[in-house]
Amino acid sequence: MRVAKWSLLAGLWLWPLSSLYAVSPAGAGEAEGTAPIRDLETLVVHGVQPGPGLWKVSKGDHVLWILGTASPLPDRIQWQPGEVEAIVARSQQVLLPPSLSFDADVGFFGMLALAPAAWKAMRNENGAKLEDVLPPALYARWQAQKRRYLGRDGGVERKRPMIAANELYAAAIKSTGLGQKPVVWPVVQKAAKAAGIKPTSTTLKFEIDDPKAAIREFRTGGFDDAACFEHKLASVEHDLPRLVERANAWAVGDIEALRHLPLEDADGACLRALADSGFARNRGYGDLRERGRQHWMTIAEEALRRNRETFAMLPVDSLLAADGYLARLQARGYEVEAP
Repeated sequence: MRVAKWSLLAGLWLWPLSSLYAVSPAGAGEAEGTAPIRDLETLVVHGVQPGPGLWKVSKGDHVLWILGTASPLPDRIQWQPGEVEAIVARSQQVLLPPSLSFDADVGFFGMLALAPAAWKAMRNENGAKLEDVLPPALYARWQAQKRRYLGRDGGVERKRPMIAANELYAAAIKSTGLGQKPVVWPVVQKAAKAAGIKPTSTTLKFEIDDPKAAIREFRTGGFDDAACFEHKLASVEHDLPRLVERANAWAVGDIEALRHLPLEDADGACLRALADSGFARNRGYGDLRERGRQHWMTIAEEALRRNRETFAMLPVDSLLAADGYLARLQARGYEVEAP
């Protein structure tokens, strides 16, 4: 009998590893209190756009082509993926972006049994509202941004902070003309299928032995998501103009602009809070950041050794970071050529 795997909380336990790179968010050092509302000055590009070129990592005649990705992107662009399609067509392997997942072998009926507990974990304990669980100054900041992007939505007030912050962030992104729908993956998936390639997962998986206990611990305080909430709120308050600039830079293929516009993924604080939580420490997960990077490096180096050509996707910030993937590959003797 085939046993189904369930990712706990239907996605709460799956994060991109770009979130593990510590890049200072714009506005992070500003004084606390209700943040001033800032109007966007940069228009979002639209229409047909080339996107960035690919990095070439090689040793001898074996090549790994890497596309740096970004999110969110302009909602109304039409990406020209000709170079990517051609490289995927002649590659022997396609590597998916790195991520983390926390899975449980519980089977179909186990998933049904856990669903109510997972649903409760998305809401505050004992029917509490955000006003009851957040410091007054932080709640005042939330109210200012909620009025602007979510209006009078009352249901969000009973959701736990990290869930509420996600909804606010998504609404704020949409208001700028940016979108979170996938742009790169559908193209790569279609090209890989045409080439007869099954993309290779680079997800670092952790098995949860007692999923019911894990959900209970998450729900009752094993994971403090206040830092996650505050970071996402700060991103909405301060980072939207920079997000538009980065999205535009990706769309038009401006690599230098991307180098000078580093911005921490809004999920970064959430993932680091998880890594530092009692939930993670009690299960021996250790340094998620380093383990995730090493996992991807192992898969990528094996692909480079085995294949003449390999295609991979990596978040552009973790690609360009001083201790990022390109720096690590170069330190291990690979030749790296920028687009």
